[in-house]
Amino acid sequence: MPWRPLRGTLAGCRAFMTAAAAPAPPATIHAGCVLVDEAGILIRGASGSGKSRLALALVAGAQASGRFACLVSDDRCRVSACNGRLVARAPMALAGLLEVRGLGIVTMEAEGAAVVRLVVDCDIEPPERYPQFTDRTVTVEGITLPRMRVLGGDAGVTAAIILGMLARFERPMLHLLSE
Repeated sequence: MPWRPLRGTLAGCRAFMTAAAAPAPPATIHAGCVLVDEAGILIRGASGSGKSRLALALVAGAQASGRFACLVSDDRCRVSACNGRLVARAPMALAGLLEVRGLGIVTMEAEGAAVVRLVVDCDIEPPERYPQFTDRTVTVEGITLPRMRVLGGDAGVTAAIILGMLARFERPMLHLLSE
């Protein structure tokens, strides 16, 4: 196969490569994603577990405290590994759309992509009070990320906890510089 330049579709992933070395297309997963400040939060869970409510509560809570927050994707997310980071995007057909129970599909301002810093799993059953150390991380597309398991029902309280803890996940190595 002849050599031809291909451009990566993600910022920072532009490279020249042969067609045979082209990266696999992004995986589409059942999840939503929001961007708070510079941190992408990937929200996973079964249908009806409260992913969209949590996304709305995170955006509203962050904006109320003067922080930047925006939807990236709802219900489906295209994820890919890029330079050691997980990047999430909305599938084209769902970009800027959010499902709100009782209202249906609504349009919402959305960001094009986010570097995921935290994975939140919405469970129908309460998570363990003291999770095992191995349960605090998850690997998605070969990238290991911090993970929180939450009860999907009370989005407002859960969002407040996540927003309060987010600084721990945005810059996980900064504590090493101060020692």
